[in-house]
Amino acid sequence: MNILAILIGGMALLLQGCSYAISPAVSRTADRAVTFEHIQADPLSLKGKTVILGGLIFQILYVKNGTYIEIDQKELDYWGKPRRTNRTGGRFIVLHPRALDALLFAPGREITVAGVVTGTEKRSLGESAVMCPLINAREIKLWPQEKPGWDKPQFLDPLHDPNVPQGKFGY
Repeated sequence: MNILAILIGGMALLLQGCSYAISPAVSRTADRAVTFEHIQADPLSLKGKTVILGGLIFQILYVKNGTYIEIDQKELDYWGKPRRTNRTGGRFIVLHPRALDALLFAPGREITVAGVVTGTEKRSLGESAVMCPLINAREIKLWPQEKPGWDKPQFLDPLHDPNVPQGKFGY
């Protein structure tokens, strides 16, 4: 009996790790035919549509009715995670109804959002102002920060101690 419980628990964890970023209930309501380019071109004609977008957090701003999350849009992969690429479609704004933790929702974090297109929001970009699509959040997936991989080969050194600050002991 214990082995069966362990197998069922293991399968549940395995399937959870292979699921889409947004819950099936919200994902079913999203219009997958609507791309970010469509939203950016004419957000008012798509008002009320549920969409799934993602990218890197640029900044967050607290307002009295919640939190604005400004996101640098990235294409999503099969699982709904933003692709790691320099290509972007532009920026969009997400309004979340509650105050979010600025330490968790920090600039550079990967995020996937399901929400309803509600219009546009004016943002300054240097000397000029741009209109960004505005999405009211229904569901947010903040992706865990990944540790750097092969760009820092010191972890291959068996004598490397990550707890010793660099520069100590003359190296």
